[in-house]
Amino acid sequence: MEALYPSSVYPSIAPYRHGFLDRPDGNVLYWEASGSPAGRPALYLHGGPGSGLGQGAYRRKFNPNGYHIIGFDQRGCGRSTPWSIDALNMLDTNTIQAQIEDIEALRQHLGIERWLLHGISWGSTLALAYALEHPERCSAVVLMAVTSGSREEIDWITDKIGWLFPEVWHDFAQHAGTLRPAEGYAKLLRDPDPSVRARAADLWDHWETIHVSLGPYHGTEPLHPDRRQRENFATQVTHYWSHDCFLPGQLRIVDRIHQLEGIPGVLLHGRLDVSCPAEIPWRLWKRWPGSTLHIEESEGHGGPILAERTIEATDALRATISIPTTS
Repeated sequence: MEALYPSSVYPSIAPYRHGFLDRPDGNVLYWEASGSPAGRPALYLHGGPGSGLGQGAYRRKFNPNGYHIIGFDQRGCGRSTPWSIDALNMLDTNTIQAQIEDIEALRQHLGIERWLLHGISWGSTLALAYALEHPERCSAVVLMAVTSGSREEIDWITDKIGWLFPEVWHDFAQHAGTLRPAEGYAKLLRDPDPSVRARAADLWDHWETIHVSLGPYHGTEPLHPDRRQRENFATQVTHYWSHDCFLPGQLRIVDRIHQLEGIPGVLLHGRLDVSCPAEIPWRLWKRWPGSTLHIEESEGHGGPILAERTIEATDALRATISIPTTS
């Protein structure tokens, strides 16, 4: 991922503090803080679901002297425990509603009144869902590779997009049997036979690699070379997607986004992002009064120009965000 960052990013920094937050249902969340404790609070929400924080490159998109940068591994992945594949009996507790509660518990644990939310891909869905539940806790929202978790989007990325990659999609879809791909793979990845789960994870990972490869900064190497991480990621993604990201009907984000009027929003997207078509951020922008949309013509699901636009957004917003007193 470092290759996707422009030369204008802020220097790499290490967390000055980290810890673990116990949740009532047995999950333990890893969190870390970097930058200036006296700066504007900002929360980074990683993609997936199930990708984890990785090596911490997200910190480089914030001025370390002006932001108090918080990141955490969402439940079931990264340095949070247990991993989904190690506790399949707990998987049903992993919902977007539970993750919203996790974020709010972390905010309270750290004594933060309000924070800027920065989400990428799945992280943008989670950021919007949290903001809609707790708008009073959000000073601004900056999203890149924007998604909103609708069934329409899930069916696109697992089915209709097959028109672009037919030679890969047909094998991928056939393995799901008669079910929708998200549902079929979710079932396979909870099979008691480890070989069945491993095969499903391999096919899912390959499909993920293919559909993000249209932009100039993505190759065709496995998305997750580590086998356990590959299976864990596939298990979490299919769990969410087979349940429409737990955002059905009246909870659809696009139908509620107008409620964020008054909260500054920046939506950044690549024209070549076939995984998440530009229609998604465009719809959100049209219904979110006061938000801004930038579509980068030459990039797909991320890239150095979009990263630079993110830095420009966090820099600009820093001057407009007051530092609230702690609750």
